[in-house]
Amino acid sequence: METGTIEQTLPGLDVDIPRSEMTSGHAIPLTPQKRLMVFAGRSHPELAGKIAERLGVELGEIELTTFANGETYCRYCESIRGADVFVVQTGCRPVDQNIMELLFMIQAARLASAKRITAVIPWFPYSRQDRKAKPREPISSRLLADMIQSAGADRLLTMDLHAGQIQGFFTIPVDHMTALPLFAQHFRDLGLTGERVVSVAPDAGRAKHAVRFAEMIDAEFAIMNKTRPSRDVASVTEITGRVAGKIAIVGDDNISTGHTLLQGAAALRDAGAEAVWVFATHGLFAEEALQRFGQADLAGIVVTDTVPVDPVRRPANMTVLTVSGLLAETIMNVFADESVSAIFGGENQLF
Repeated sequence: METGTIEQTLPGLDVDIPRSEMTSGHAIPLTPQKRLMVFAGRSHPELAGKIAERLGVELGEIELTTFANGETYCRYCESIRGADVFVVQTGCRPVDQNIMELLFMIQAARLASAKRITAVIPWFPYSRQDRKAKPREPISSRLLADMIQSAGADRLLTMDLHAGQIQGFFTIPVDHMTALPLFAQHFRDLGLTGERVVSVAPDAGRAKHAVRFAEMIDAEFAIMNKTRPSRDVASVTEITGRVAGKIAIVGDDNISTGHTLLQGAAALRDAGAEAVWVFATHGLFAEEALQRFGQADLAGIVVTDTVPVDPVRRPANMTVLTVSGLLAETIMNVFADESVSAIFGGENQLF
């Protein structure tokens, strides 16, 4: 006696449905193709607009408001399901408000089913609080890294971190860019290259960056040794290297109050420097720093637009370079799953 299973078709389902042929590879191609969308927070909409213009897209529609009680409200005004979302928000003042707005934008994108969320933070706030310098202090940059990841970010894109170990606070990929090539090209265009120029590190921590910058402009290298009696106050004790009769170019990652750089510039002039230039990626310019730099005896000041600089209070000898092209190219490479370090020729690991 034979036994077996008899397959029966339910009424109404006895029509043969044509099936697409199975692909021979390991993946089924998805249509439509990936979508790149850029959204701007309220910290620096001008920079976000320049980035979008370079990419050839319009900024995505998003509603960002502040309630009467000070709370922030965020809502995406268009579908971002399955999109590769880039959220542009820099860490300028008001710092804490901008951080919370960034976290809300990231979580809202996660809940709206964005495929991948990249936080584009040109100036990473709290980056100088990367360790416990005194007992009972927080490691604030580590906490911020945890918050960004907990909100749902898949990737971080930032520029010229104050300390390289901040990259280790993240378990998601961190694309670290540098503005050194922009500064090098700018000074080359001004003719400030060769043996008559010296690249000066403001402290030992920036020595490696200053050496790399010196190579970019074919200049010599010097370093300032300083002590820091209190926070945001420094005293230059000596200068190692030949600066007499040369044009000194001092580079740093950010300018806050400006006391340190201005004291260093004065020490360089006392050591016989012919002229002093200052550059920094992030021009924070807290308190009366802009006025201080405008009154200082400097040949020029060069910063980028990673944070907004007041055009009305900006000194006449200050130049602001845009990083929108660099950010746009990096965003496109991330979107296309191509190498980011190739943009810098592999020279973006400066720590």
